Order: sequence, then structure tokens, then C-alpha cells
Amino acid sequence: MLTVWGRKTSSNVQALMWCIGELHLPFQRIDIGHKYGGNDTPEFLAMNPNGLVPVLSDNGGAPMFETGAILRYLASQYGDAPFWPKDNAQRATIDVWAEWAKINVSPAFTRPIFWPMVRTAEKDRDPQAIDAAIAQLTKLLQIAEARLQQHDYLVGDQFTLADIQFGYLLFRYYDIPIARADLPALQKYYQRLTERPAYREHVMVSYDELRAV
Repeated sequence: MLTVWGRKTSSNVQALMWCIGELHLPFQRIDIGHKYGGNDTPEFLAMNPNGLVPVLSDNGGAPMFETGAILRYLASQYGDAPFWPKDNAQRATIDVWAEWAKINVSPAFTRPIFWPMVRTAEKDRDPQAIDAAIAQLTKLLQIAEARLQQHDYLVGDQFTLADIQFGYLLFRYYDIPIARADLPALQKYYQRLTERPAYREHVMVSYDELRAV
């Protein structure tokens, strides 16, 4: 049994839970962070000194943090090809695009676009900064668009761990009221993701509790 500490409206928790759902693993999830609190307690900080979610324990084992590391652990422990191949070269190709999404796309979207549009009152937003951030994000999404014009998923024609790291942000990207570039292959890819039961359950989650009042 997996134990996950983290609220369901955390995008990183959503990525982790989506992976758990795709692998059909039993779990229990404990709400921590934001309105639930608990991430600044000595008990939680002993598991993750950064005070961030998610944290995962596998069958009572040592707690793990950092979403990318947890995802690779789960994929290695419970996944198989094509999601996470045993062959190191094939695995590395998937990991390249997973890391690309984590260190490039996620930071380009969450804080400079999603937070101002959702977690900031309209009167306090900086429209020019948001527009500039959207332009920067679009450059990254155009990279994904070029790949998705060649095959159904980020690495090839099969769903892999790289799609977890990239695709979990697309629900919010397509849901918030912003101007979006015409990226037809990306939009078709997103529609394919919405047909996956685990994506609908764990990623397509209301974020109303995060909205600025």
C-alpha cells in the first residue's frame, strides 16, 4: 500500500496520483498543505525538510520526496515497457523528455501564469507580465507540438512516464482564461489524455479552493 501526503489540488500531487492510477496501485492519500496545513509540523518536516508535498511511503518504507524522483521510483518498481522500459537507452530517452517538461515547462506555467490568473486577485495582476510569460511558455509548447505532429505521445506512439511529467499541466493550461496559440497536435494530444480514466480522476480536479478571494 502506498501512502501519499499531499492535497489533491497540488499539481505535483496530481502528477504523482496520475502515475499511481496508471499503474493501478493501491494507495491512501492524506490531505496536507495549503488550507489543510500540516506541512510545517515536526513530523512532516522529518519526512521532507522542505515542507512541500507530495511525500510518498511505499508499504511503510522510508518517506520519499521530490516528485520526479518518486515517479521514477514507481515506474522502476512497478512499471514496464513501453511506460518505463528496462533498456537503459530507451529509458533515458523517456527521462530526457520527462526532465525537459519538469525543469522547463512546469516553471514556465505554474508560477508566472497559473498563480497570477488563479491565486492572485484580478486587481493585483500584471497583464503585461502574464502576456510575456505566455509567450515564453508558447515557445516551449511549440517544441512539444513539433514532436506531437510526428507521433501520438511525447516520446513515441505509446504512453510513457514523460507524458505524466508533461501532460498533467495541460488541464489547467486549457482551463484558465488565457490567449492560447494554435497548436492542433498539442490539443489533440490533450484530448487523448482526457480519455484516460486516471487523468480524469486525478488531474481534472477543481482548483476553486486555490482561487484568490
